[in-house]
Amino acid sequence: MSQYSEEIERRRTFAIISHPDAGKTTLTEKLLLFGGAIHVAGAVKSNKIKKTATSDWMEIEKQRGISVATSVMGFNYGDYKINILDTPGHQDFAEDTYRTLTAVDSVIIVVDVAKGVEAQTKKLFKVCSDRGIPIFTFVNKIDHFGKNPFDLMADIEDVLGIRSCPMNWPIGVNGDYTGIYDREKKLCHLFVKDNAHGVKKLEVISGRIDDPEIVSHLSEEVLSSLKDDLELLEEAGDPFDKDKVSKGELTPLFFGSAMTNFGVQTFLEKYLELAPPPEERETLEGHIAPEEPAFSAFVFKIQANMDPKHHDRIAFLRICSGIFEKGASVLHRQSGKMLRLSQPQQFLATERQTVEKAYPGDIIGIFDTGELGVGDTVCEKKSPVTFIDFPVFPPELFARLSPESSMKRKQFLNGVSQLAQEGAIQIYKQPYIMESFIIGAVGQLQFEVMKYRLEKEYNVTVNVEPISYTCARWTEGDVPPEELIGLDNAMVVYDRRERPVYLLPNAWQAGWLEERNKDVVFLQSPPLGVARLEGN
Repeated sequence: MSQYSEEIERRRTFAIISHPDAGKTTLTEKLLLFGGAIHVAGAVKSNKIKKTATSDWMEIEKQRGISVATSVMGFNYGDYKINILDTPGHQDFAEDTYRTLTAVDSVIIVVDVAKGVEAQTKKLFKVCSDRGIPIFTFVNKIDHFGKNPFDLMADIEDVLGIRSCPMNWPIGVNGDYTGIYDREKKLCHLFVKDNAHGVKKLEVISGRIDDPEIVSHLSEEVLSSLKDDLELLEEAGDPFDKDKVSKGELTPLFFGSAMTNFGVQTFLEKYLELAPPPEERETLEGHIAPEEPAFSAFVFKIQANMDPKHHDRIAFLRICSGIFEKGASVLHRQSGKMLRLSQPQQFLATERQTVEKAYPGDIIGIFDTGELGVGDTVCEKKSPVTFIDFPVFPPELFARLSPESSMKRKQFLNGVSQLAQEGAIQIYKQPYIMESFIIGAVGQLQFEVMKYRLEKEYNVTVNVEPISYTCARWTEGDVPPEELIGLDNAMVVYDRRERPVYLLPNAWQAGWLEERNKDVVFLQSPPLGVARLEGN
């Protein structure tokens, strides 16, 4: 195997997803802790004394105790190069999560042991399932009272429609767990509780189920219950099948507690062993394998103000094929221009490290001056490809955004422009109106976050006034408004690529417009734009 192939094989690029408060970001922190990327784990819900989570780097995230943007974290663990994408759990930021899922090779779904499969988990699972992404499940908070493990397995199958194969099993009765049993190695791992609240690694006592030291720490009731459960699993449970896992038909199931470190390290090591390395991707031009020599990557996220002092803008790229080298000149597929990818960075949330070389599966950040957009492709000019499997969500809420003071107009325009390029909020211009924008989002919280960030990061106070539209429509071929019939109830605006967009009060009105213009194809999301290249 060549060094190039070895580098691809050792990469694991994955997202951690869950319903809010299931412990997703806490689990991320613990993986970083065990990976040696950090030495003290933070908590999402923190006070002034406790450290905040590494992945929650925005001020509003620290204040509210929620994640509102995907964080990118890369580090080494043993022979593996790990790229973790910690996603927002809140449904108003699901679009960021869905986009992130295009950049990963597998996902870890975190389930709360007390609540089981929740609404947002179900939505996210469907996206993963539709994309055929291998799914690994971590049942969290087993140090709290929760559902019976067998009931959780039934819940996963009934609600998500996927079979599960427990790789470990909680040791204990009625939610009073003292460790986990590794089914493959036939080892018990008992955790010595301390008062550090999961800030540091816990001591572990390991041994076989009949080892005197293990027996001395477990009651007869707990031992008997464990043996009965394991026997039942052998008889009635699903055996592990790597092929079914890779097809998204079976999820390896792990139990643990991110907060107290129950089972986190053993989960990480087993996950890395089972999870797939980078695989081939679909493009307009056909499938492209990671082993192909020509460089290709796509932008799945843009983040403004990771360094608020400089109002910088970072485009996050998922490398799909070829070797990236610092300073490379690449083709921007959407504009047809050549771009020099200078100052490439790898991240641990906001901590940066310059990248000299990167391989398929890696996530790198590029300083961008506004040329790149979410979903764009960069590649070698001699081997042009276009990545297309990229979800764009039509906004459902609209508002007028304007600065309170005309003296702050420059900061306002700069802030709106940069934040809009992140993709969470859609920005539209009205003809001949310069002092305000129309903004569209999928959730109310996105408006609140934008207002907060404009005030804190750009020092401009803004007004956000809701307007009574719920649908946006584009046209195939960007038909001019004057050629359409029945725009009486529509607001005509223009997106960042100067394409006309028609905002309508409701779906019925949108249908009526489509009915009046039967020769026009209306779209619920912006059309894919690809520059025509010579010979292409």
